[in-house]
Amino acid sequence: MEDRYNVECCDYIHIHEGIVERVRHQMPGEDTLYDLAELFRIFGDSTRIRILYVLFEEEMCVCDIAQLLGMTQSAISHQLRALKNVRLVKARREGKTIFYSLADDHVKTILGQGIDHVCE
Repeated sequence: MEDRYNVECCDYIHIHEGIVERVRHQMPGEDTLYDLAELFRIFGDSTRIRILYVLFEEEMCVCDIAQLLGMTQSAISHQLRALKNVRLVKARREGKTIFYSLADDHVKTILGQGIDHVCE
């Protein structure tokens, strides 16, 4: 089993078929992996991360987020649309104002663990 981690063992004679098959059956489908890659792509933008962190702390409207981050409402709206498309953010209307918040506890967990990781 030690050669399983040895890069030099990677020729067709040493393929560990049991391991390969076990992992093959555990792999999510291509559509799921594509969606996961898209989710992580969204996390790859510092403006979107800043917006998510703001919403981690408090539900807010576009104008408040724009004021806090020193950006235009248009720029914030554009990023919120991208965040809503991948279900990281949700919106609720109160009169004429739309308030944004993180979509669910999964998003809070992802952000919280990410922050913990980079602060170690």
